[in-house]
Amino acid sequence: MRTSFLPPASTATVASIILLFSLAACSSAPDRLTDADYAQAEKFLSASTSPLVYGDNVSPNWLADGRFWYNVTTREGHEFILASPSEARREAAFDHARLAASISEMVDTTYSAEDLPFRSVDFDNDARAITFTVRPHTYTCQLDTYACEQSEAERGNGPGANIPARFRRFASNDITSPDGTKEAFVRDFNLWVRDVATGRETQLTRDGTEDYGYATNNAGWTKSDRPILEWSPDSRRIATFRHDGRGVGMMYLVRTAAGHPELEAWKYPLPEDEEIFRIERIVADVVTGRVVRLNMPPDQHRSTITDHIAYRGGWADIDWSEDGRQLAFVSSSRDHKDAWLRVANPVTGAVTDIMHERQNTFFESGLGDINWRFLDASGEFLWWSQRSNWGHLYLVDQASGAIKNQITEGEWNVNRIVRIDEEARQIWFMGQGREAGDPYFQYLYRVDFDGTGLTLLTPEAGTHSVSFSPAFDYFVDTYSQPDVPPVSEVRTAEGELVMTLETADISDLLAAGWQAPTPFTVKGRDGATDLYGLMYTPTNLDEGGSYPVLNYVYPGPQTGSVGSRAFRASRSDKQAVAELGFVVVELDGMGTPGRSKSFHDTYYGNMGDNTLPDQITGIEQLAERHPYMDVERVGIWGHSGGGFATAAALFRHPDFYKVGVSGAGNHDNRVYEDDWGEKWQGLLTVNEDGTTNYDNQANQLVAHQLEGKLLIAHGMMDSNVPPYNTLLVVEALMDANKDFDLLVFPSSRHGFRQGDYWMRRRWDYFVRHLLGAEPPHEYQIGGD
Repeated sequence: MRTSFLPPASTATVASIILLFSLAACSSAPDRLTDADYAQAEKFLSASTSPLVYGDNVSPNWLADGRFWYNVTTREGHEFILASPSEARREAAFDHARLAASISEMVDTTYSAEDLPFRSVDFDNDARAITFTVRPHTYTCQLDTYACEQSEAERGNGPGANIPARFRRFASNDITSPDGTKEAFVRDFNLWVRDVATGRETQLTRDGTEDYGYATNNAGWTKSDRPILEWSPDSRRIATFRHDGRGVGMMYLVRTAAGHPELEAWKYPLPEDEEIFRIERIVADVVTGRVVRLNMPPDQHRSTITDHIAYRGGWADIDWSEDGRQLAFVSSSRDHKDAWLRVANPVTGAVTDIMHERQNTFFESGLGDINWRFLDASGEFLWWSQRSNWGHLYLVDQASGAIKNQITEGEWNVNRIVRIDEEARQIWFMGQGREAGDPYFQYLYRVDFDGTGLTLLTPEAGTHSVSFSPAFDYFVDTYSQPDVPPVSEVRTAEGELVMTLETADISDLLAAGWQAPTPFTVKGRDGATDLYGLMYTPTNLDEGGSYPVLNYVYPGPQTGSVGSRAFRASRSDKQAVAELGFVVVELDGMGTPGRSKSFHDTYYGNMGDNTLPDQITGIEQLAERHPYMDVERVGIWGHSGGGFATAAALFRHPDFYKVGVSGAGNHDNRVYEDDWGEKWQGLLTVNEDGTTNYDNQANQLVAHQLEGKLLIAHGMMDSNVPPYNTLLVVEALMDANKDFDLLVFPSSRHGFRQGDYWMRRRWDYFVRHLLGAEPPHEYQIGGD
């Protein structure tokens, strides 16, 4: 039997973990790996490592009086903490033992102080009572007496009477107005509004149809029943659109089941389509019922930051004035090169163009976040642009559209705006690349509107995550590095340290044999640009031995291979597979975000590049430093864009990559959603000879160059990257008489339902074809 580790970690559990971690993979590969070898590797997956990290996750829940609570893991279990920044005090939020006793008596199940049966609570206004859920019921406990009772609503004393909003069951697709009195929703392709108190419903539009409805949430690659709209701050008006899908092509998938197959069909635009989704902007007055269409042509279904117009529960690139009398928005061209900042009158529908920006490749309004803001009180805008080759903030005059001044400057990036104080004319923002060290580390800064007073507020090296108090006088800062565990602190808005909340404890993790990934820097394909990544080696590395190399890849272009530089006990299964006798490398290549605009543009119009030239030279440079890396045995794997890159690596660089495992790849972006290909590859053009500007990225056109071993897989119900991407490659390989391996996941979407099975098959493939050993027969990850 294999031991699985679950929190909380008792002394006996920790001892057993340490014992199991003491097993080591051999540096010279045996002829056969055993169940014990795979079990050793499995101990480095997050299910085993994460429970051995304590005090690492502080998510503050702010109260109206400026205090906050959070739930933190401990060696014994977990604990609720209440902190008061103004008093620099941190303490237990309540008497956990008394509460455990009250709950145990109430539900007739024994709970301990360290293992309360919930991780979230709601405090009342003065923090003298808490409400929580022990399924299936919701309870309220007084913290002076620890008397607990079931909620009044559940006892029949009124609908939702004393249940906090977070515990109510409600229609998740309804969008509540800022004042909480109304809910907007879509029914039969039309926009409706409901009075929360009375339940009275009012239909606002009446001409919506299936392919021409209101607030429709469909980008092709993703879709939802939740409407896309933005309430005005005064809760009187709704900004939304009529979604025109007429003439847009269809996508089809067929479910696998006994009996007749079931067809799933929906609108899914592709780069080749003459018509894509369009949006006709409208404003609905929920008081008068009047619907105003803005006086402008339909916009293309585009945003300045993502390949959808739905954004964080709302509508991307929309910003109401505080008084609800003006509506600012950005229109983007189909190819993402042009952005128009506009302001509309929601009563008349009149639209005024404020400014226009054009990029030669693609325009974005931030690094992972939309960073333009409407400052209606002063008649100004904040605008984020890479016109200087770096992402910076600019102050724009609303009346003239002219840039009044550049707010930030230099060879670094503003990542995202965190807070704006219009009265003090100051901005708090996350930035990266300004401080020494890893340019992907993120820090909090403050700057004045006129560009003066730039101040670093979180000086410790690492990636910082901040949460401000409701009054914006304090913030909680958690920072870490891939090889340095988190520290959580409270600081004033000026950056002054108030107190330390938690310092993550990884002593049990270290005692169990864990090791951190090794950060590294290499030169890019140009021989000059610094690239950054992480390397994983077996915990019993023999530097005199020889190890095959595995390259994990995600080419972007919207992100990179490494991801966040924050600490994680396990970064997917990279250390786990290293334990089987590999060196694993992940590298953010040129063509990914977070650096300069020219860096990000590296392979615009040639997605077949996939950062592979940088991956190859990076591995070769690492091998020069570490002779135990065998560059004659290099494998590669990835999923989605990484699956695309993996197949491309085997087809385009067969002299370097010998084995690849490709999952759910978008192998030809003519068979993927329009927004993606048209942003990164450009609009599709067909030449007189029938070739296109998309041919340089189509994997099926180079599949005949396969020389190594390739395992390719796809979910047949993948509504994000349709499985026809992989089938095109499969057919091309067959036509070229190439041997390869194929796995089909009949009922899986983009993420494979049998994820552990896929992981094990990937391990097996690399062990067999790169390590030269036979894997154990049908090892079950997560099994008993």
